[in-house]
Order: sequence, then C-alpha cells, then structure tokens
Amino acid sequence: MQTLGYDLGSSSIKASVIDTDTGECIASAFYPHEEMPISAPRSGWAEQDPEMWWKNALIATKQLFTNSSVKPGEIAAIGISYQMHGLVMVDKDHKPLRPSIIWCDSRAVETGERAFNAIGTEECLGSLLNSPGNFTASKLAWVKDNEPDLYKKIHKIMLPGDYLAMKLTGEICITPSGLSEGIFWDFKKHEVSKVIMDHFGFDAGFIPKVVPVFSTQGRLTGEAASLFGLKKGTPVTYRAGDQPNNAFSLNVLNPGEIAATAGTSGVVYGVSDEIRYDPKSRVNTFAHVNHEKNKTRVGVLLCINGTGILNSWVKRNVAGKGIDYDEMNRIAGTVPAGSDGVRILPFGNGSERMLGNRDTGCHVGNVNFNVHSRAHIIRAVQEGIVFAFRYGMDIMGKTGITPEMIRAGKANMFLSPIFGKSLATLTGAGIELYNTEGSQGAARAAAVGAGIYFSFEEAFGQLKVVEKIEPDSNLKPALEEAYAGWLELLNCQMQKGT
Repeated sequence: MQTLGYDLGSSSIKASVIDTDTGECIASAFYPHEEMPISAPRSGWAEQDPEMWWKNALIATKQLFTNSSVKPGEIAAIGISYQMHGLVMVDKDHKPLRPSIIWCDSRAVETGERAFNAIGTEECLGSLLNSPGNFTASKLAWVKDNEPDLYKKIHKIMLPGDYLAMKLTGEICITPSGLSEGIFWDFKKHEVSKVIMDHFGFDAGFIPKVVPVFSTQGRLTGEAASLFGLKKGTPVTYRAGDQPNNAFSLNVLNPGEIAATAGTSGVVYGVSDEIRYDPKSRVNTFAHVNHEKNKTRVGVLLCINGTGILNSWVKRNVAGKGIDYDEMNRIAGTVPAGSDGVRILPFGNGSERMLGNRDTGCHVGNVNFNVHSRAHIIRAVQEGIVFAFRYGMDIMGKTGITPEMIRAGKANMFLSPIFGKSLATLTGAGIELYNTEGSQGAARAAAVGAGIYFSFEEAFGQLKVVEKIEPDSNLKPALEEAYAGWLELLNCQMQKGT
C-alpha cells in the first residue's frame, strides 16, 4: 500500500508518497517552484488566498503522479501538515470570505494583549498555556472588530490544513492540537475554551467538529477524487500544524526529545510531559500530536520569524546574480567565525514572540567599508540566525527544555555546514540530520491514522540518521564573543522600542 502526505506551507505545497511496506518515500513533488505570493495590504499584514493553496496542491499532486512508482489506485490514506496559526473563514457554501490571515501577520498583536490583560495571566497561562497573543483567536477578534459585515457571514472558522481537508472531503473539522495552536483549547477542561469564546463574544457554532489527530476525518468526494486522480472514499486520517508534524516526522514524540527547522522561519520544538509555560509567553506550548487527556504530551515551541527568509533575501539582493546557496556557503567559509565583528539581527519578518511581540526589524551592525565584504555579510546572516536560536533556547531552558541532541531534516539552513556547526557549538547540543521532511511525515502519520501501522515505532522503522554534527571547542570562544556583541546590539534595539 501507499499513503500520500501534503505539507501546506506559506512558500509552496509539498506532496510525498510513502510505500508502507518498505517505509520508504518513493516520490516527492512541490509547487510552485518559486515562492507563493504573500499579500501585505498594510505594514505588518500577511495574507494568502486559500484557493491558491488548493490549486497548487492539485498541481503538486499531478507532478507527483508522473513518477511511475506511484500507484494512485493503491493510495490508502492521506495526511495533511500545514502552516500554523492562520485564520480561514468560510460561508455556508464553504467559500472563503476573505484571504487567510496567515502566521506571520502582526495585526492582532494589540487585540491579543488586551485580551491577555483582561482575562488575566493566571487564567491564560494556566488553562491555555499561552497568552492569546497574535494567534488565530485574536485574528478572528480583529475581524469581528474591523470587518463586522464579513464577520456576520461566517459559517465556520478553520486553520489552513482544515481548509485543504474540507476541499478534499467536504467535511469541516478540527483537532485539539489545532485548537490549541489557535489558543482555543482549555487544557484543564480538555475542551474548547469557554473563557476565550465568551471574552471575544464568538459564536460557539463557528468551531468545527473536533476530531482526533489520528483518525478518519473525512473521505474524498467524487469530485475531488476525479480532479486529483485518486479513489473516491480515500480517507484523510491525519492533520497537524507544521511544527508538531515536523517533530513527528523526526520521531520526536517523547519527553525530552527536540526537533528543529530553519526554513522561512526558524523553530525549536521540545516535547514535555509537564504542563509548563514561559511566564512572559515568549515561547509557546501546544498540544502535541500524541497528546491525550490522560497522557500529557505538549510541545514547547520557539519560533523565530526571520531566519531562512533573511538568507533568501541576501541571496537575491547581496550575493550576486547566479550565486546559489551552496556557493553562498562556500563564500561564507572564506571569513572566520565571528564575521570579523559584523553583527546582524535576523528580525525583519513581523513581530517576534520571543521579543515580547515586538517588531524590531532587521539590523546590521559594525560594518567597516574598508574591511568587510559580502562574505562577511553572508556569514554574519547565518551566525545571526544561530544567535537568535541560542537566545530563544535560553528562554526555553526555563520551561525545562534543555536539549542534549537536536533532530532536524537535512534541508534549508541545515544544508549549510557553517550554520549547523555554529548552532551545535553555541548551544552545546549535538545535531542529528535525517532525510525527511513534513510531507513525508504526514504520509507516515496517515498510515498510523488508518491503522496500517499499529505503532509509532513501526512507522519509523526505516528512519536513519544521515549526518551528525558535534560541537567544536575550537570555534566556541569566537562564537561566544560574537554572541555577546550580538546581544548588545539586540538590547540596544529593544531599548529604543520601549
């Protein structure tokens, strides 16, 4: 048998097929090959058209099926991973009422802060594990306050992955994990938060049917099956946000295990069996994919909005025409650790949770026109991203997440030897890299949800480490010195914003 997994990102839609007998990924595809557009009608806003996701998922699937190893008639289940925290609203005809307000949109920061103060720290952090912040509930409240005519037309609200599932199956549902990432889930009562719904004045009918993460959540309609070339009735048996799903993809399911990504954003995600939270809500706690009422499994998530997007910006605007990422990594290697004093704050993609929801913007410091070159800028970008990881991981440590080993897919920034070695050295944690990514994880999870795999251990029997990165004591002094200088620059910018 085969299973199909989708990873609905803000840059592209990825699709993979897993052979459940061998556990191997037999085909992958993504679309578009250039990044999907993100609309910014105003500064700090970020929106995408849900119909664009649907169309791109269809194209990615068609590309996937050009591989002769893929047997569409043998695909037994579908899993979905998706960009977290987005808001999709549909009317009674299941049509989007407006573009989705996606994860990096900052418009609801003040709305969330007011709610946090009104509801109270103890209630928010004790029951929701987070402040409402800039999450989905606050985005919906912003719509209620600013687009009241549109708000009145809402039939259901959902997250991006729920929308894709709805288009495939005609069913609208959501998971406890998804509700927790939207700050709608009460961890004490194990139900939709009445406090949030009452405070914002939301109609309880807006919330879709709640289903388990691993379960039959709907079956392909005849129309969707015909369009995608799949069997009618094929079940969707899994969905999860991209970071819980990335952790699942790396078999990070047990307390103390850590996963990381460094794509458009940078994330460290640690699993805990304790309900703990950061008092300032700079790192966030959500229900993990295997969280249950009587078995606590929560993911503590550090998110840095401006990571890989900064590296791609430098590629387009600084590196030079025809320079790819491999060449950028080579160029960065021509200057020493510490970038001869150049410091870069990688915060130019909206408000940063770990900075208290401040949008400091990206800053470049200490450039000397007589000394520094593009090589210093390129290396300082990678080191600045590493420093942001270290800063956030120090905050995570206060919630009990102290990694000795980090698991990551060998992709994006982890393809850079400088990034990987610098991160391992500055955090003191070894890094294990795997040849897997989100859509493959979603396909494996679909097999679990469909009962094809009877355990997580069976699902990950073929997962292998492809590279290990250990801390380098020779690099540590230079990186620690550079990090101290980076902290000075950060503190200076933070003080300007107070």
